[in-house]
Amino acid sequence: MLSSSERRKIIDLINCEVVPAIGCTEPIAVALCTARAAETLGAEPERITVRLSANILKNAMGVGIPGTGMIGLPIAVALGALIGRSEYRLEVLRDVTPEAVERGREMIDRRCISIGLKEGVCEKLYIEAEVEADGHRAVAVIAGGHTDFVFVSRDGEVLFDKRSPAECDDEAGEVPLTLARVWDFAMTSPVDELRFILETRRLNMAAAERSFAGEYGHCVGRTLRCDRERKVMGDSIFTRILSYTSAACDARMAGAMIPVMSNSGSGNQGIAATLPVAVYADEMQATEEQTIRALALSHLTVIYIKQSLGRLSALCGCVVAATGSSCGITYLMGGGYDQAAAAVKNMIANLTGMICDGAKPSCAMKLTSGVSTAVLSAMMAMDGRCVSPVEGIIEEDVDRCIRNLTTIGREGMDETDRLVLRIMTNKC
Repeated sequence: MLSSSERRKIIDLINCEVVPAIGCTEPIAVALCTARAAETLGAEPERITVRLSANILKNAMGVGIPGTGMIGLPIAVALGALIGRSEYRLEVLRDVTPEAVERGREMIDRRCISIGLKEGVCEKLYIEAEVEADGHRAVAVIAGGHTDFVFVSRDGEVLFDKRSPAECDDEAGEVPLTLARVWDFAMTSPVDELRFILETRRLNMAAAERSFAGEYGHCVGRTLRCDRERKVMGDSIFTRILSYTSAACDARMAGAMIPVMSNSGSGNQGIAATLPVAVYADEMQATEEQTIRALALSHLTVIYIKQSLGRLSALCGCVVAATGSSCGITYLMGGGYDQAAAAVKNMIANLTGMICDGAKPSCAMKLTSGVSTAVLSAMMAMDGRCVSPVEGIIEEDVDRCIRNLTTIGREGMDETDRLVLRIMTNKC
């Protein structure tokens, strides 16, 4: 049983990692960093130089920027400098207007924005924005987390320098997580202390509904609701889980001006942790308490896995995040800790090799793959079927299984990550 102080720290951790975000978090984080640099400069920049780690560049190249009808980093950088407010964090561009977009286009046309790789950094999440105007210069740096500023300066004077680990990581270190602790927290915490997690359902459901009513990305969610697809796949809880999850991703990746609740710096991870659980809970007429505990279990499982995997890796984060929803669905099916652990093992066995080739509209297809496996893994676990320790990277201890998965994604796939980026940046 967790103490009240440990429980409080875990709640703070969830509130730190599960936050609203508008648009794909990588270009939005770049816009956030540029906004902070421009605010520090105190004038509209005449020149902007942005230096990024490879993983940020990879995930920011192919996604729509909310409210612009445009794709990619230049417009995100321009709007961050022109109308971005750093106090909004991952909603930094929520004040965008058509007039601002036109000013952003003009800034791009003047070729005053330079974007490149930051050489010599080990941090996979690194953003450096340097802005200049009237002989003055300001620099802002984000590292470690999408909203974690570690350095700010103006005209060479250091205003802020924080090279220690981010606050979220500090909190996590004080309360080491295991799957058993995650389960204990979700099952035993007073339900009123967890009620805030329902906001994830509200925001991410709204994003899916918005997507069903429009034309976003590859329309994966809408496609799954078409008559032709229903004749093939049927109209079931399973297909509705797939359609709602992929629809929310469709809208987000295409640049819809609507917030989603993210997890560990990723909107797609937040969607994958939320919507399968929420849809299953609604379809099975779960009680409010059951829904709350299932969502808390899902989101904290994702946070636990991402602590070891890292925020950005060659292993697809949104697919990994579906592991959380598999746990939540297993609980809603009536499963206990042993069944949840079995669901995690089944997920790991199935999804080990899914690579991340950047954030883009087709991520909705990966979410569908991950979530379909989440449902299958939960059903297998409830039937007493679990991948055995003699198969692949699976071990008897579920926490060791998670470490095996995250070690592959964090270390073993480094060369894969470099190759993916090389292919992406050398397209004709």
